[in-house]
Amino acid sequence: MKIVVLAGGLSTERDVSLSSGAGICRTLLERGHQAILLDPFLGLPDAPQNLEEVFSIPDAGLSIASGIKSTEPDLDAVRASREDKSDCFLGANVIDICRLSDIVFMGLHGDVGENGKLQAAFDILGIRYTGPSSLGCALSMDKEITKVIFEANQIPTPHGTWMKRGLADHSLASCGLSLPLVVKPCSGGSSIGVYIVHTEEEFDRAVTESFRYEDEIIVEEYIKGRELACGVIDGKALPVIEICPKNGWFDYANKYQDGYTEEICPARIPEEIADRIQKAAEAAFRALKLDVYARADFLLTESGEIYCLEYNSLPGMTAASLLPKEAQAAGIEFGDLCELIIEKSMDARYRG
Repeated sequence: MKIVVLAGGLSTERDVSLSSGAGICRTLLERGHQAILLDPFLGLPDAPQNLEEVFSIPDAGLSIASGIKSTEPDLDAVRASREDKSDCFLGANVIDICRLSDIVFMGLHGDVGENGKLQAAFDILGIRYTGPSSLGCALSMDKEITKVIFEANQIPTPHGTWMKRGLADHSLASCGLSLPLVVKPCSGGSSIGVYIVHTEEEFDRAVTESFRYEDEIIVEEYIKGRELACGVIDGKALPVIEICPKNGWFDYANKYQDGYTEEICPARIPEEIADRIQKAAEAAFRALKLDVYARADFLLTESGEIYCLEYNSLPGMTAASLLPKEAQAAGIEFGDLCELIIEKSMDARYRG
């Protein structure tokens, strides 16, 4: 198959996405596919005159992936590096190259790519893509909407509220919640802009910092517990994985720097609790109108209560990512996982 792996973009998870995309692209090449790694924002301004030739360029576009740093990427520098300086998200030749492919493998994380906008555009343009539909991506990307849907479907989730930039009152008192709290962007990922606060001063600072990333933020009760995740493929839950940071909590650095975190799969939890988490993951998957695959994040308290925090519609596919490790525990190696995602995406939308 001719496959475009889209990765990068303008999300704060840009570096993570490029690493995911590079791993996917290499695996697809090893399996005999004609694959190319393409950044949807920077595009391919120096593409060959015959665009069909992009599927046989020597490095398959892999040179654009340079690894994940311990800090978030400089998106202003990325914008400045684009040759045409256009305000269009999609760079040179991106649409035309995607239209030449048999399917686009969505290796994007966060913002455009995971919020459903690009999927909706591809639906209109007749471009096939992997992963959930535009609706599932849109619902799961917005943590405010996710929380409302969870509560309506009796899926346990921390109590919370939201704030919008421009409203007069962003005070702790206006939330109706008690410290400690978690403050985070409404649609962010990879724990960027997430703060655990214990004092009113910390709260005010966290609100200010979170508004640097987005116009809406979530404030929710802090739940102390073990960090777990559960991927779902084609509606069926994978084994639950436990995340054990060596220091602190599962923030951006702990997620992606080698040796910072230990992941244990299957998680060391009673079978009854694992079953509850898997059932909750499957129920939330359905409630959010997701299809193909996605991954839910959970907390488990000492008393055995579980809380579903959010859903990732395009979960990481790096060497350190959770979903590939869960799939491996279920007997699905990385290359087979990539092929399975393509097959289930074709089944979901493109086969009768």
